[in-house]
Amino acid sequence: MKKTTFTLSQTQLAYIQAIRPFALRATPGTVSLTASYSFADLLRWSNAAGYTAVAMWAMTADRKTGRGRYALPELAAADSDITVNAVKRGRPASTKSAKPAKAFRSAVRSSPMVEAAIAAASPVVAVADAQACMVRAMTQGESDSFVPDRDPNYVAWGYYSELERIIKSKTFCPVFITGMSGNGKTTMIEQIASKLKRECIRVNFTVQTDEDELLGGFRLIGGETKFVAGPVLVAMQRGAILLLDEVDLGSHAIMCLQAVLEGKGKYIPKTGQYVRPAAGFTIIATANTKGKGSADGRFAGTNQLNEAFLDRFHFTYEQDYASPAVEKRILAKYGESLGVTDEAFITNLVNWADIIRKSFKQQIVSEIITTRRLRDVMFAFSVFGDKMLSIERCVSRFDEDTKRSFMEFYTKIDATATAPTEVPQTPAADSKECPF
Repeated sequence: MKKTTFTLSQTQLAYIQAIRPFALRATPGTVSLTASYSFADLLRWSNAAGYTAVAMWAMTADRKTGRGRYALPELAAADSDITVNAVKRGRPASTKSAKPAKAFRSAVRSSPMVEAAIAAASPVVAVADAQACMVRAMTQGESDSFVPDRDPNYVAWGYYSELERIIKSKTFCPVFITGMSGNGKTTMIEQIASKLKRECIRVNFTVQTDEDELLGGFRLIGGETKFVAGPVLVAMQRGAILLLDEVDLGSHAIMCLQAVLEGKGKYIPKTGQYVRPAAGFTIIATANTKGKGSADGRFAGTNQLNEAFLDRFHFTYEQDYASPAVEKRILAKYGESLGVTDEAFITNLVNWADIIRKSFKQQIVSEIITTRRLRDVMFAFSVFGDKMLSIERCVSRFDEDTKRSFMEFYTKIDATATAPTEVPQTPAADSKECPF
């Protein structure tokens, strides 16, 4: 039998090598030298392989076999049957530079992301394409990864070591972290993920968060209606950490995550897909309450979560504010990045916050100073250079009585404290300078 051979350019061969795995997996047993493929199939495989369009050379008149169908026998040919010529042509139609990265071409069959995308290929849109769209949207096109940025000023404390062990193990272990606002729950998870180079997809809950937003839905893309995977499915496919932030703000719609919280796959009726979690996938939820709502009204909008939902979390961590010693280190590192090295001021701020928190627990005051607010004071001090003015600007969100009490608390701790210097609300009539 005569052997069939093909001649392609290097870029054409790269295109064939890139989309071949998707074609073989999506249409098993139908890829042959005589087969033809629809434009929709070719576009889906191209998108999944990193191309934004079908290569023009694959849709020439001599390849057309019918309405919207094209012959691409090279998909069924072995690479040894393809001769590479020296002509540099055959790039994807959308852009002169739109070609797969060398690293992708060399690992097209071994990349976990590619394998996940192949396994999840559907008649609507390849999961890899949805993932790429989501990454670019959430990172403004600056990154191809969900690994959080590293904060050089972060100080590890509290349950950091335990949570790091859980995440590092890549074992599915849903964790619920509860505690007062501004004490670093979310930041801790993001910084652990950053240290371990683990992808972390964060979902911020509101009462409007629904199944469509979590799992995905049909979107109008390029004039066509396609199913785009939501953050939950993307995290499952990529083996990432799914961070459910402020989960107690969610409504009953979060019950769609029951099977996901058990580490099982999720059937998507809209596409007929059954998405299985990749190795390393796990879920971490943060909340200001334990899922029982806020009786005192401090955390307005929080809801009572279903007990069956809460029972699916393996561990619950109750995170308080950092100890004064740790908080000093946190502010010292942050202050250093701002050029603020006043150790006495940092010590006074930490002691001030500690007194207020103890007073809050004894119900003497109704408000609290968070670690986040102490960082805000440090930032204000780096701008204004006035301690009391910086404190006042950062506690002005409270009612007048609370604000006055907090200011008085600080003057009792810091003997050098004086009344804040007033800053004009508007610049002088003859001034052209911005007040900042």
